[in-house]
Amino acid sequence: MGETHMDFIKEGEVLFKKRLSHYTSKITIIDIPVIKGKKIDPQQLKKLEGEQILSRIKSGDFLILLDEKGKNYDSKKFADTMQSWMNRGPKRLVFVVGGAFGFSEEVYQKCDAKLSLSSMTFSHQLIRLIFLEQIYRAFTILRGEPYHNM
Repeated sequence: MGETHMDFIKEGEVLFKKRLSHYTSKITIIDIPVIKGKKIDPQQLKKLEGEQILSRIKSGDFLILLDEKGKNYDSKKFADTMQSWMNRGPKRLVFVVGGAFGFSEEVYQKCDAKLSLSSMTFSHQLIRLIFLEQIYRAFTILRGEPYHNM
């Protein structure tokens, strides 16, 4: 949720998007504007954020939520799982990082998979960079390239 204002994260995103361009032509980060207001109820906030998320999901997308309740994988198993998702033939794999209170019930109902990167909590800004690196790592694993074991 929301774009990053930290230069080191922006630089890292540029680096990994460039590296990923060797494997896929479509890596897009879409920032959903942060909803601000006087003490918005968390349930209402999740609903508003969910509407914004779902408005960007297209028919044929495979929706994966980065969620604390999601499945945990090591890097090799994540690479295999990502390959199996791609083999299903979706138009796009769409990974979504939710807001501070998680996802609305409507988003959970629409998702095809849930993924947890850690039982630890990370900032939404930092998780973007960490996850881009993991996607890059997954592609190198699938191609048998040495990055994973460096």
